[in-house]
Amino acid sequence: MSELVTDSPPTLDPIASARWAQWPHAQSPWLNEEVGRRMADRLQWIRLEPQRWVDWAPLSGGLQTHRTVQARYPKALCDVVESTAALAARAKKELQAPWWQRLARSDVVSMDQPESGAAEMVWANMALHTAADPQALLRQWHDMLAVDGFLMFSCLGPDTLRELHAAYYKAGWPPASHAFTDMHDWGDMLVQAGFAEPVMDMERITLTYDSPASLIAECRVLGRNLHRGRFANLRGRTWRAQLEQILSTLAQPSQDGRLVVTVEVIYGHALKPLPRAKMSSESTVTLQAMRSLLNQSKRG
Repeated sequence: MSELVTDSPPTLDPIASARWAQWPHAQSPWLNEEVGRRMADRLQWIRLEPQRWVDWAPLSGGLQTHRTVQARYPKALCDVVESTAALAARAKKELQAPWWQRLARSDVVSMDQPESGAAEMVWANMALHTAADPQALLRQWHDMLAVDGFLMFSCLGPDTLRELHAAYYKAGWPPASHAFTDMHDWGDMLVQAGFAEPVMDMERITLTYDSPASLIAECRVLGRNLHRGRFANLRGRTWRAQLEQILSTLAQPSQDGRLVVTVEVIYGHALKPLPRAKMSSESTVTLQAMRSLLNQSKRG
C-alpha cells in the first residue's frame, strides 16, 4: 500500500525547480525525445481522436516528439504551453508553420493559454518529476481537459541514477538528485486530482558512457540536481577530480568497462470523467415540483 503523497516532494528544492523550468535548452534533450517517441507509440491503443490537444513544455519535452504527435492528429489544433514568454516565443518559432503555409490553411499550433475544458488530450513528456507541486500541476491538466479527454505523461521513477546514488553515498556526498516518486503514488495522485481509470507502466533504460567526462556532459543536458541538500557552493578542480573518480566506479566488465547508469521511466494515462454529483443527507423539493411530479404520475 502506497503512503499518502504530499503536494510537494519533500527533497525537491522549489527554487531550483523553477530555474530548471525556465532553462533555455539549446535543443530538446535526446533522452526526452526517445521517451516521447516510446510514449507516442502508445497512442495507437487510444480510440479517441482529439480535435484539440495541449503540448506541455515541448522545448524540453521534445520538439521532434511534438511533430510526431502532430502527424498522428494532423487536423487537431494544438495549444503549446511554456513556462515563460521567452520560451513560448522560441517554441512558436520552432513549431508554427511557415507563413506561406498559413495562407493556404489555418495554423494548427496556437500559443494561447488553453481554455478550461477545451482540450481532448494533454501531452506532458518528462515534466512531472521536476514539478515543485505536482498535485497542483495534475489539477491544472485536469482543468484543461474536456470530459472523456485524456492525459498522457511520462516522468522519471525512483530507480533513476541508482548506481550514482550508491556511489555518492559511499563517498559521503549529498544525494545525486531529489527522490523521484513511485508510479503507484502517481496513480493515487491522479485519482486525487479528479482523474479516472489511471493506467501506469514503467521501464528501465540502461545508459552507458565511455568516460566520466561524457557522463558529466550528458547529465548537464538532461537535467539538474534539484535536491534540497545538494552541494550549495561552486566547486573547483579538486571537486571535479573527485567526481570523476567516483564516476569511474560505475564501470562494469559486462559492458566492456563502460560506465553504467539506470534510468527508470514511468508512463501514465488517465481520463477525465463526468463530475460526480454532490450528495447531501437532506434534499429539498419545492411544492411546485411535487405537484409537477404528481401530475406526470397521473398522466402516466
